[in-house]
Amino acid sequence: MPDILAPTPEKILEVLQPVQDPELQKSLVDLNMIRNVAIQDGVARFTLVLTTPACPLREMIVDDCKKAVQTLPGIKAVEVEVTAETPQQKSVPDRTDVPGVKNIIAVSSGKGGVGKSTVAVNIAMALAQSGASVGMIDADIYGPNVPTMLGLEDAVVEVRKEAQGDVMEPAIAQGIKLVSMGFLIDKDQPVIWRGPMLNGIIRQFLYQVDWGTLDYLIVDLPPGTGDAQLTLAQAVPMAGVVIVSTPQTVALLDARKGLRMFQQLGVPVLGVVENMSYFIPPDRPDTRYDIFGSGGGEKIAQELGVPLIGCVPLEIPVREGGDNGHPIVVSGPSSESAKAFQAIAQDVAAKVSVAALTC
Repeated sequence: MPDILAPTPEKILEVLQPVQDPELQKSLVDLNMIRNVAIQDGVARFTLVLTTPACPLREMIVDDCKKAVQTLPGIKAVEVEVTAETPQQKSVPDRTDVPGVKNIIAVSSGKGGVGKSTVAVNIAMALAQSGASVGMIDADIYGPNVPTMLGLEDAVVEVRKEAQGDVMEPAIAQGIKLVSMGFLIDKDQPVIWRGPMLNGIIRQFLYQVDWGTLDYLIVDLPPGTGDAQLTLAQAVPMAGVVIVSTPQTVALLDARKGLRMFQQLGVPVLGVVENMSYFIPPDRPDTRYDIFGSGGGEKIAQELGVPLIGCVPLEIPVREGGDNGHPIVVSGPSSESAKAFQAIAQDVAAKVSVAALTC
């Protein structure tokens, strides 16, 4: 006679039904995030499919699942395999998807000198470290610095002829695919272009690059509210934009304008990153100096109704990492700035997944 109290895959799914994704506030079972349920000799096994490899709540979700299954009689152990399937951002009328690219995230700033490219590169690197497939477009056509920050200054990209036109092979560094104007011009050659030419090269970077399959395409925009921002916002469906500023008033004034521009264009603003939030001297790591003021990022976020998704300290190794092609999340992962970038990347990934699954 079969033991009606013996655990079964159906009973495992039943006890997992109340366990929710903390971001989506829905049952993991209903979201089809619990798969391949099996039980043998009292050991329950199943696959937990997260919505992003960079899920900040991964361990908490796994613990909640184990606790729920362990309430069943006869369960000796619970083994959870964790994978991820990043959802595809929804298409938008009159905007063209980039084949193979699931989510396009822009990083922008109102003015130069606030560390926007540093933020973009470290977000991309943190996402890649989590296991996501990541690409970058260095859309700062007049000042392409991302190749230097990723150690690709001397990279040579191939352009092959195909029936539909030229297709560029992106350079690859530390798991990140990159295209940049820096690959197409000499080191000291200025780019003296009007808007239509800039529009054209950005569209080439979007549609005439062999991106393969990407979870995230990070676009490092030039500062301001000009042609590059308008081209990107009108060309492709965007998962969102991250606005970078320092705490000082001048930077915040320009950040407000950039943020409002994206809102007017219908691009979701994921939040504000306050870069260079405070200085940590290398010889006094417990000391903080508010060189550019304090609280500015939080103030603008509250006033404009968007999240403050991170405050990044100013540390000398951040600058060094950018100069030598080793971003701080790689060269100094235990530093305060690297931890801040990692948390920002996780927050951005979570927000993008929620938006894709709830729209």
